[in-house]
Amino acid sequence: MNTGVKITAFAAALAATFGTAYGVGKGVGPIGEPAKAGHGEHAAAGRAEEAGGGGHAGHAEAANAPAVGGLQVSENGYTLALETPTPAPGKSTLRFSIKDANGRKVTAFTTEHGKELHFIVASRDLTVFRHLHPVRAADGTWSVDADLPAPGGYKAFADFKPAARGAQGITLGADLSVPGAYAPRPMPPVTPVANVDGYQVRLGGTLDPGRAGELKLTVTKAGRPVTDLEPYLGAYGHLVALRDGDLAYLHVHPNEGGPGPDVSFTATAPSPGTYRLFLDFQHEGKVRTAAFTVRAGAASSVPAAASTPAHDAGGHSHG
Repeated sequence: MNTGVKITAFAAALAATFGTAYGVGKGVGPIGEPAKAGHGEHAAAGRAEEAGGGGHAGHAEAANAPAVGGLQVSENGYTLALETPTPAPGKSTLRFSIKDANGRKVTAFTTEHGKELHFIVASRDLTVFRHLHPVRAADGTWSVDADLPAPGGYKAFADFKPAARGAQGITLGADLSVPGAYAPRPMPPVTPVANVDGYQVRLGGTLDPGRAGELKLTVTKAGRPVTDLEPYLGAYGHLVALRDGDLAYLHVHPNEGGPGPDVSFTATAPSPGTYRLFLDFQHEGKVRTAAFTVRAGAASSVPAAASTPAHDAGGHSHG
């Protein structure tokens, strides 16, 4: 996540789990319209897993489905070790480390997009989302303050690339449990509009299983387009998608363009099902998060005029 305003450096990073990026200039309709694949699209081969409520992907979708992250606590010899797996409700400090195959804490990471490691926590019902920026101590222990507002199950994701020669980028996932009486909230409805902190973000485009489609998010304030979005970790927007059920993690960066009002992505869903999309954008010195519920592979389209608050999704903490 790099600090320059120009986004061209992201081309090399777009082999991440969600898709590859194109230019912003396409016209994009509401979610649910048929996808139109562009030239040069390619999705990493991976196994299409069944999403909660989403059915099974077909053979062609399975062959083209991008790999997903966050489903394993250990991968390629690295493990996400939580030192505070049961934080108290409300504000608390989370501590964790990345351990190698010998059980030693890793202290050398490759800086990507301005950070050595990116840490995200989401509730199991996908109504709470926190994009956090932990600090690493010399011994390899990471710590960050987080606000987890209610008891229940959460999942933590560590997105990083070890500095070891030949190491690839990895996203590991581990469960957190906030003690207390748990009252899950329903999934927010499918809608193309999210309102957060006086801003309105409209989502257009398609999210299709095993096939690339463009997502365009348009930011306005008081009915006027926001044309001066600010770079946040080197980009005008960051998009994270989590699949309902297993919380498979997909992370992409925007197409070249900016500084608004449109932020564009090309994305491929790994399977049919329901996803929550979380867009981070910065304006007037503050990072905000707009959240959307999207169904990949569904015949129905997003209601064109619906509007809903962003619930508690917009959570940024800086450690």
